[in-house]
Amino acid sequence: MKKGSITIFLALILSLLLSLVCTSIESVRMAAARTQILSGLDIGLYSLFGQYDRELLKEYDLFFLNGSGSSGTLNLAAVYDDLESYMKPVLKQNSQKLSVVQGGLSGYRLATDENGEVFYRQAVSYMKDTLGSQGVQKLIQKFQEKKDRVEDAEKAGAQAEENKSLESYDSEMNAAAQNSQEAAQQQTESGNSESGDTDISSGEDLSDGKPEEKIENPIPVLKAIRKMSLLDLVVPAEKGISENCVSKSELLSGRDLEKGMEMTQPVKTDSSYASSLLFQQYLMDKLGCYTNPASGGLKYQTEYLLCGKTSDTENLKSVARRLLLVREGVNAAFLMADPAKRAQMHGLALAIASAFLIPPAAVIIEAALLFCWSFGESILDLRELFHGGKVPLVKNSGNWQLSLDNLAHILEGLDSQRKSDENGMSYEEYLQILLLSQSKSNKLQRGMDMVECCIRNTTGQKEFRLDHCIEAIEASVDVRANRKKTFTVTKQFSYV
Repeated sequence: MKKGSITIFLALILSLLLSLVCTSIESVRMAAARTQILSGLDIGLYSLFGQYDRELLKEYDLFFLNGSGSSGTLNLAAVYDDLESYMKPVLKQNSQKLSVVQGGLSGYRLATDENGEVFYRQAVSYMKDTLGSQGVQKLIQKFQEKKDRVEDAEKAGAQAEENKSLESYDSEMNAAAQNSQEAAQQQTESGNSESGDTDISSGEDLSDGKPEEKIENPIPVLKAIRKMSLLDLVVPAEKGISENCVSKSELLSGRDLEKGMEMTQPVKTDSSYASSLLFQQYLMDKLGCYTNPASGGLKYQTEYLLCGKTSDTENLKSVARRLLLVREGVNAAFLMADPAKRAQMHGLALAIASAFLIPPAAVIIEAALLFCWSFGESILDLRELFHGGKVPLVKNSGNWQLSLDNLAHILEGLDSQRKSDENGMSYEEYLQILLLSQSKSNKLQRGMDMVECCIRNTTGQKEFRLDHCIEAIEASVDVRANRKKTFTVTKQFSYV
């Protein structure tokens, strides 16, 4: 048998090599453990956010994780427990002996955080993916010019209302009637003092201040019509008006909201005009209006965006009033610019003034006629819009509907006189133009009101709240590997 021997130097070298090999093996094991932990957290977050609210995605194309479920209370502990349960199967793989020591959510964002900017960002992102850059440019070109015209028309309509041309007309007519009565009384007294058989004949009956010659004056008729309910005049009777209403305290904008926890990557505020148009188009696509009512909550949701009332009737009434001002402004501008119609009004005003023996009042009567004629045409415009037709933003002699002769008989032909113009704008398009003047905050808050309200009323989720919907999470977990080393890993996940 041969005997072996080893030197002290070689023994020292081998011990160092063995230590290096063992250290390398342990380092690889720890690196593998850390990789497995990171993979487990990734899979846990993916699985957690795979539980997005299906109704929000189906109805509104939004990805949010409902943090309250059916409880009506934001339960972040349950959210973390779900995350951990998805991690554990991954951690149990291989022979690393990985176990979660502790963990939690170090940050999270809710849909309503930053005054709704989180919700706004998702809606705009969806519209960008849907329309693309060319679609955005078309939206801008489509509405910018019309927006300025509608704003000018609405201001002109409001000024026409403030001018009180009908009040001036009433004042002149009352003065004329009073003067006629005084003249008649004086003539009667004068006749009694002279021969009893003297016949006074002036060609007019001054006992009531009205002439014998019949001049059809449409102004009193239009004054009576203006006292009627606007909705009764323009809304189809067979379709009716929704009486749905909501309580302000039940709406998102009427209560104190939950707040998220700040994350390392804050939400940037998007104030660009293009994004504003995209968000408005999103609301128009997703929310109901009078001509296309929603199925739950308030039926006229776009009208709510404009007016913010808690009942469909009040919102529709306010929108109809604004549309009336717009159409009055547009129609009055056309009447003033059209020589033929100006001549008609001038001739009728002179006839009325002469018949009542007040020629100087012709100017006031003509102003009242212009106001009444534009109002009558506007009633026909609104009636056409509420019946689903189209009305041009700017009128011309070809698409003008109401003649001056028919003005006094407008109620007899509300549907026979109105007509749709294929080159005009629909009710929804008028709403969209009016919405352009609304602030971003109003549209955002009221839009979230309607989304939340509709989900509650159509899906059975009575306790649904947008301020419980999670858009992003930052999770931090401590995991012990091989009962030796504890790793702390932190990761973020966001739908956007």
